This record gives sequence, structure tokens and C-alpha cells, in this order.
Amino acid sequence: MPRILGVDIPKEKRIEISLTYLYGVGRTLSNKILKEANISPDRRAKELSDAEIAHLANTIQKMGLRLEGDLRRDISQNIKRLMDIGSWRGMRHKKGLPVRGQRTRTNARTRKGPRRGGMVAKKKEPVKQAPVSKPAAK
Repeated sequence: MPRILGVDIPKEKRIEISLTYLYGVGRTLSNKILKEANISPDRRAKELSDAEIAHLANTIQKMGLRLEGDLRRDISQNIKRLMDIGSWRGMRHKKGLPVRGQRTRTNARTRKGPRRGGMVAKKKEPVKQAPVSKPAAK
């Protein structure tokens, strides 16, 4: 498997799709990178030589894109900043609730997690009483 920026990209897929396995690269950016590097997007990743892979990595670095670890770090720092200043969005991040105004009365299960067993109506079993013995008749 070819490695670009420390990420193994699938070799059987077209290079246009394989580059999207890098965090922060979508189809549009992938095509821009390939156009800049003069590599056909129709070629498979396994067809690229080591020199072409190195050229592709250099092209990505020359473009000055924030990808992979740098991008993840920036995003997490932005979220941490929002939480530290106590903004609305930061509080929603802390509580694990939807941040962008979605409803939470129903739905929002992805963000809130699985339902907890709150007020579940359980069927009560009748209480069995011990038989009362009658006093002996005289």
C-alpha cells in the first residue's frame, strides 16, 4: 500500500478516490492536487511509481494544506477554546448535545448516545402473604 503523509491509501482504487482517505481531503481537493502534480485521476494507486508518490507528497506539502494531524489539532483546539470561554456552542460540546440548533426532544441519538432506562413501567407481581393459621377450637 502506498503511504502518503503517514497514511496507507488503498492501492486497488483510483488515485482520485484513494487521496480522500487523507483527513481533510475530499474529491474536489483531491482533483486539484492531482492536477497540480500532473497525474491522471483515472490511474490506480498501485500503478504509481515511488517517484510519483514522492512527487505527490511534495505537491501536497507545497500547497500548504492543513491535513491529518495538524487539522485534527486545530479543530480540537477550536472546540476547547469554545468550551473554555463558556460559549453556547462550547457548553453544548461539554454536555455532548447537538451544537448546531437541532432538536433534542426526539432524535439526536447519535450525539446523546443510547437511551438510558429511565421511567420504565414494570408490571408489579402480586405480593404473596403467608397463610394465617387459625387458633384451635376448644
